[in-house]
Amino acid sequence: MAGLPRALVITGPTASGKSALAKQLAAELPIEIISADSAQVYRGMDLGTAKPSIAEQQATTHHLIDIRDPAQPYSAWDFCQAAPPLIADIRNRGRIPVVVGGTLLYLKALKEGINDLPEADPQVRQQILDQAKDKGWAQLHKELERVDPQAAKRIQAGDPQRLQRALEVFRLTGKPLSHWQAQPAQPPQVEVVEIGIVPPDRAALHEQIAARFHHILAQGFLDEVRQLYRRGDLSPELPAIKAVGYRQAWAHLAGELTYDEMAAKAIAATRQLAKRQYTWLRSWQGLNELPVSNLGETLKFIQSNGIL
Repeated sequence: MAGLPRALVITGPTASGKSALAKQLAAELPIEIISADSAQVYRGMDLGTAKPSIAEQQATTHHLIDIRDPAQPYSAWDFCQAAPPLIADIRNRGRIPVVVGGTLLYLKALKEGINDLPEADPQVRQQILDQAKDKGWAQLHKELERVDPQAAKRIQAGDPQRLQRALEVFRLTGKPLSHWQAQPAQPPQVEVVEIGIVPPDRAALHEQIAARFHHILAQGFLDEVRQLYRRGDLSPELPAIKAVGYRQAWAHLAGELTYDEMAAKAIAATRQLAKRQYTWLRSWQGLNELPVSNLGETLKFIQSNGIL
């Protein structure tokens, strides 16, 4: 991968201190941060995604934050179209790109490459969303069964993000998604060097997850979700509303969960997310693990790996 633009990746399970480390790093080096968080891309979703504050975004340039409306799904393919040009541009300006986030599917696709699918078309996507609103996702799944039976077996009607993309690809190209996925993957466009904050004490991380959720509740998280709920054009099937915390708060506002049930289920779901992230990280090749957020060790790692 000689000659490819290089980026530092800071990843780890939720609440492990990724953003705090990136903030410390920004005080020492000329970095720009690229978010690899599948929920921070959505506008109006701030507290529940631990999105950097306005002041933090003004102090350090952040990318791929607030770039989509919650009604418009965002995918690993979208991320892999956006991140490499940003990394190259940041490098060309003499600055250091740092990719920060725990959406490991995004990072895997960035590191290993992804199938060369047609670019997203906002008009086609909107047509699909309008049809889903009118007829329901189950009806659109029947359409997928007709045009791409192989993909329809893998993609459920309750997975609108992948269902929308499969239909979009077919409508744009006349060829099913399964055809494109059978082609050789597009090679990586960047080289990544990865740091993973992997706390050994999961019980302590679980306590941190609970404390953080109660903190955002005190900051007005339910009011944030209520604004989304009142829009009338969003539903729990959308990827944005499926995000941990939001899904449970939405159910509470719909009268399906009490306040205490909502809080307990949101914390449990976040802990399950952390468990899945641990599983991914255990098998991650080339990951430099840190037990805690450590600025000194990170600076040494950056120096020794030629990221400057």
